[in-house]
Amino acid sequence: MTALKLSSLAMAAGTVVLLAAHALGQSSAVQAPKQLAVNAKAPAAAAVKRVIVVSLEDRKLALVEDGQVKKVYTVAVGKPSTPSPVGTFTIERRVVNPTYHHNGKTVLPGLGNPVGTRWMGLSKHGYGIHGTNEPNSIGKAASHGCIRMAKADLEEFYELVAAGDTVELVSERNEETAQLFGGGQNPAAAAAQQVQTAVASAGAAPVAIPIQSLVTDASGAEKAIPALSAVAALTAMR
Repeated sequence: MTALKLSSLAMAAGTVVLLAAHALGQSSAVQAPKQLAVNAKAPAAAAVKRVIVVSLEDRKLALVEDGQVKKVYTVAVGKPSTPSPVGTFTIERRVVNPTYHHNGKTVLPGLGNPVGTRWMGLSKHGYGIHGTNEPNSIGKAASHGCIRMAKADLEEFYELVAAGDTVELVSERNEETAQLFGGGQNPAAAAAQQVQTAVASAGAAPVAIPIQSLVTDASGAEKAIPALSAVAALTAMR
């Protein structure tokens, strides 16, 4: 092969290499934006500010998200001898079908479990939001200090909250709880009012009936002094 032919072949090979490099550069330039698009990250969703407010007087629980009331539930709260703690806490643990342990007693998950099907333990040790095997206690001051919920409400609520959520337990009605739960009377005050109304209907002189005149039965459920008994006692004193 002559030197001229070799030179021509070398030039042709160089041209092929240059053309290939140019094509590769164009391909990279086209693909680069797509690659950047793939690697781009969507902005993180803003965290929801969630607060659970429990009014011990109203025996109500409100789930508040970003300042808006999402759900309101009727609950049971601590009875006078074992009141619910007051203050601001957080949810620390969430357990499905918990095993109950108390004073050396263990109850496995099931219908007889005193804390029901869900447990949300608070940062106040020994206290939590849970279910109950005494559904008639809901709406009353009947627990050992925990917040009890009806089964359907409990299981719905459990899915709406998370560990770290704030829990406020409020002892007395205030502006916040009035806005959350309305302006109606709390159950204990309503019971006392029923006694007053019955007394007035019987023609007896008005008498102050303190909320402390409510008594607690063996199961822990509060009962108002029967109105007729109060009326009879007042009438006999006239």
